[in-house]
Amino acid sequence: METLKDLWDFLKVRKKWWLLPMIIILLLVGILIIVGSSSAIAPFVYTLF
Repeated sequence: METLKDLWDFLKVRKKWWLLPMIIILLLVGILIIVGSSSAIAPFVYTLF
């Protein structure tokens, strides 16, 4: 959680708010890959791509 706090502080201090959507999309894709590779919904995730 320290990394997320550091990232939030960086965005807040440096005013790099344009990075926030990219970070959110990368996190969502990472979660989708993890869930898709290790669960019963994997066939449904693969149809998205």
